[in-house]
Amino acid sequence: MRTFFSEDSRLRQARSELHDGTLVSPFECPERMDLVLAALAQANIEVQAPQAYGLDPVLAVHDADYVAFLEGCWQAWQAAGHEGEAIPNIWPARTLRGDRIPSSVSGQLGYYALAAETSISEGTFAAAMASKDTALAAVEHTLATGEPSFGLCRPPGHHAAFDQFGGYCFFNNAAIAAQRALASGMHRVAVLDVDFHHGNGTQQIFYQRDDVLFASLHGDPDVTFPYFSGYADETGEGKGEGYTLNYPLPPGTSVARWMAALDDALTRIAQAECELVVVSLGVDIFEGDPISAFTFQHADFTALGQRLAQCGLPCVFLLEGGYAVGDIGVNVVNVLQGFGAGAR
Repeated sequence: MRTFFSEDSRLRQARSELHDGTLVSPFECPERMDLVLAALAQANIEVQAPQAYGLDPVLAVHDADYVAFLEGCWQAWQAAGHEGEAIPNIWPARTLRGDRIPSSVSGQLGYYALAAETSISEGTFAAAMASKDTALAAVEHTLATGEPSFGLCRPPGHHAAFDQFGGYCFFNNAAIAAQRALASGMHRVAVLDVDFHHGNGTQQIFYQRDDVLFASLHGDPDVTFPYFSGYADETGEGKGEGYTLNYPLPPGTSVARWMAALDDALTRIAQAECELVVVSLGVDIFEGDPISAFTFQHADFTALGQRLAQCGLPCVFLLEGGYAVGDIGVNVVNVLQGFGAGAR
């Protein structure tokens, strides 16, 4: 399977994550890429670098002021004399005004952030640019050949909304790839999110549209991040009514129950006459993942790949979550190899 990765994705070297009330080393780190690259090499899957696609594909799904904020945030944070990394500590919450953007970088952080766990550090913007280039190279390959592709994206993207970052995400790689497919002439594509956490950003970007069907299988947001998005009654608005499908599942959900939800999502994707599937591939559904609560074993990822192949549509796989050291690489490769076996 043609695979893409940019070394520039390593430029984000964040040191801080707020987790369980403590600042810890981020679970989302460059070492995750080393683990996947090692597994890809062992499976004899070649990796190539993407070209640079610029900002136009980003601006097709993200707010221009938000993108400008991300580009200049680190420099503004330093210029303001702040120590450490840029972490929001105030938001335009329900009792505060949300109709204006402060001039202070501290206020802007709160305006554009949806959570406090994700810091902005030197190299964050460059890494986000490299990640979306990886996603675009993958989808361009699939559009040109009809063959599946894999984008080893870092940072991930599915929590990034039209004008907000969080959940380790800054640019929404899956949304950028889906929009690129539509720009190529496709009438409808699907984004299938199998990450343990709901893809709130992808949902928000396409919630009022009928040219992208968004389907997400994830931990029940009543007890799982991002908490305020991903309930079953969120089905789209206006033209988008019926084109958002959420499958919230409780902690400890069995693989059999999860696969039944996947089968329903794939049936709905077929009924919607989608022409391509962008898979937000979170392998944090693994039983050993430190910030998740599903029960997949290594072999179950192979079965997942096989089921995705049976949908009969071109697929673009883009990495999202997966934080089990020593397991993320094998789980990614099992999905890709399972897809290849299922397609034959």
